[in-house]
Amino acid sequence: MKQVTLKIKPERRLSHINREIYGHFSEHLGRCIYNGLYVGEHSPIPNRNGVRTDIIEALRRIRIPVLRWPGGCFADEYHWKDGIGEKSLRKKMVNTNWGGVTEDNSFGTHEFMNLCEELGCEPYIAGNVGSGTVRELAEWVEYMTFDGESPMADLRRKNGREQPWKLKYLGIGNENWGCGGNMRPEYYSDLYKQYQTFCKNYSGNTLYKVACGPSGEDYNWMRVLLENVKPWHTNAVSLHYYTVPTGDWSHKGAATVFSDDEYYSTISGTLFMDEILTKHTAIMDELDPGNKIGLIVDEWGCWYDVEEGTHPGFLYQQNTMRDAIVAAINLNLFNAHSRRVVMANIAQTVNVLQAIILTEGERMLLTPTYHVFDLFKEHQDAECMESELNGFDRSGTPMISCSVSEKDGALLITVSNADLTEEAELTVDLGGFPAAQAEGMMLTAPDPRAFNSFDEPERVKPVPCSAVLSGGTAAIRLPACSVVSLRLRRS
Repeated sequence: MKQVTLKIKPERRLSHINREIYGHFSEHLGRCIYNGLYVGEHSPIPNRNGVRTDIIEALRRIRIPVLRWPGGCFADEYHWKDGIGEKSLRKKMVNTNWGGVTEDNSFGTHEFMNLCEELGCEPYIAGNVGSGTVRELAEWVEYMTFDGESPMADLRRKNGREQPWKLKYLGIGNENWGCGGNMRPEYYSDLYKQYQTFCKNYSGNTLYKVACGPSGEDYNWMRVLLENVKPWHTNAVSLHYYTVPTGDWSHKGAATVFSDDEYYSTISGTLFMDEILTKHTAIMDELDPGNKIGLIVDEWGCWYDVEEGTHPGFLYQQNTMRDAIVAAINLNLFNAHSRRVVMANIAQTVNVLQAIILTEGERMLLTPTYHVFDLFKEHQDAECMESELNGFDRSGTPMISCSVSEKDGALLITVSNADLTEEAELTVDLGGFPAAQAEGMMLTAPDPRAFNSFDEPERVKPVPCSAVLSGGTAAIRLPACSVVSLRLRRS
């Protein structure tokens, strides 16, 4: 058994962990919205205003802080006026990015904003820059947030919503280096400044504006953007990075059938997020030394080949214990980088990519990734503590990932062991923190390929685990391929 040590420095608070780091993303893609979140008001499946009740309850359980919508690539072909008013009269469109299917726009602005109110989370709107207009986006903001008399506010009232909604997060474009217009950073920077100028703050609502940032390690995009877009133009810059096990987008590998070598390449690819965040942060520190512009990782997660027999444009994939390890590593990294990282949104919420929830007809299941969000939820709005980890590597790839935070007088330690064969004994030097109670939960499986199916929906789920408190330390066992959450309370 490997011996692993973690030394906590309770007096050293590194940064605040924004609750929005534990955010989610829902796009009009495959079965994320339709036959996923949204089944319609007349469905026999229990629902509230057309949204599945079981999904609402599951998202509340993990305290979903923010939900991004309507895309993704779909955002830059979405025209919001097609998705308001009487549903039978709404315009249909072709979803050209995702399968060429017909989008009937039955889930639009009212349905999304009302869902966020139901969940108690912040809405994060991705605006159309690629095929839209400045006026179109400006009027959408007015429609949602203005409480006076105006054409857009009156139209909202006509459609059944008297009071405006509160909208904090507004993304101005999505992947404008790719599906959002194939733009150069110089061109997008000017376009961004034009669009954001006309997105106004109405009726006490203050927009938090997000500029489209780079894909992965495109450091030139970040540099050019921040040389042209200043803190008085934007509040944050987005970043997208997906873990592709093979590194080959034409053959990404399967979600449930993979070799041990492919498993470890997945872990290595996920850990590359640390380098990406470090280098982008360095550019931001140079060009924004006052730390006024946040970094939002609003698309992240594993991307595999679709499940056999499913629509290739729907991006449906299963979710295994491997994905749970990936989620834990990423969330620990976001905590560690929370001085700059102010939000993150896993792709995606239901039935798409590294989904936290899968549905099939009336049935619904929680994936291993969902359970990681449940284990980590106490990090939301906590203070990240400095800690020193002595773990172990496999072929140069670190196997142990962790983060430590404090909130309401309690410590939360989240740790993952990515090794497939080695157990570890973790000894935590509490640095003088007077822990009197320890509550542990563990997520693990004998095989990293284990997943929850509709026939076995609880094959992978958290179970209680124990820690030993003694002489200012806490000791806990980390099985191979496991995620552990340890909460320590004072006497």
